[in-house]
Amino acid sequence: MTKKDIEQYLSEVKDAVKKGNYRIDRNARRQDNINLFLDYVIDEAKAKEIILNLTAMDFSGILRNEHKGFEHEKLYVFGKDVKLLERTGTKVKTVSLYIKFNKLKNCFVIVVSFHEQKHPLTYYFH
Repeated sequence: MTKKDIEQYLSEVKDAVKKGNYRIDRNARRQDNINLFLDYVIDEAKAKEIILNLTAMDFSGILRNEHKGFEHEKLYVFGKDVKLLERTGTKVKTVSLYIKFNKLKNCFVIVVSFHEQKHPLTYYFH
């Protein structure tokens, strides 16, 4: 895995996001993603901006999709520190995000995870 590989992957993800060919999973199994939007003043536009500002230096690793029938898919994990305003407070906090992508063959991107990190990430290129 080289920095160039990750830059290429991110370039494809960003192209999909710019074209609107993506979604952030916010279903019953993705409560952490929902909580980010409940706990902080963040909307779809801000989430998109965060994704478009990711770099290879934010890359943490690749996981295999563990859902039955999708084991062939690779999920790319990134982390990013962003400043967000608390929804029920008055403080702007630096929030360490955990961002996990599933880029499908048809160039559609599913943002599987978009939430606060539960554990600090290790960055691949640091």
